[in-house]
Amino acid sequence: MILGYRLNVDKGMKSRDYYLELLKQNVKNPKMIAHCMASEAVLRSLARHFNEDEEVWGLAGLLHDIDVEITDGDSLRHGPIGAQMLEREGLATDAVEAILLHNEKATEKRRSTLFHHALAAGETITGLIFAVALVYPDKKISSVKTKSVVKRMKEKLFAASVNRDTIMECEKLGISIDEFTSIALAALSPIERDLGF
Repeated sequence: MILGYRLNVDKGMKSRDYYLELLKQNVKNPKMIAHCMASEAVLRSLARHFNEDEEVWGLAGLLHDIDVEITDGDSLRHGPIGAQMLEREGLATDAVEAILLHNEKATEKRRSTLFHHALAAGETITGLIFAVALVYPDKKISSVKTKSVVKRMKEKLFAASVNRDTIMECEKLGISIDEFTSIALAALSPIERDLGF
């Protein structure tokens, strides 16, 4: 354990810096990079909550959309292409699988593990939190309250592209939407400047 992170050195994983650079080589849109960094923060927090491997979960959050520009967002190709790339790059097998399954439209397999549901729900709630922050007067994530996000969950026309059913997979993790939102907000608030807020 180094600096509180359990590393999967035996799996041939490279450093976070290496993978961040790989992400930036493949994703040019700064908003998409911010989404990936936000997803990483949420997944690290969830890993701590469940006593899972924070490095592996965080890297899955960081890299889950590495192929979004390569596939031009094609929902039938997004996920498998990235999973193949990352498998070649030595990412842990369970992270590669979670990345493959974060977009179930592109595969016949279905999410079934804690990690699968955490990545899908965790990366999706970032979009809703960003949207809520942008309607706050100061446009800061640190100002957003859990109850505001939960309330907006019920408003289907607000951030309509955010899949509420995927966010509600938090219940498959054994945590309520309120607790899940609180974990995500606590993860994102300290890095809001890095995310462009």
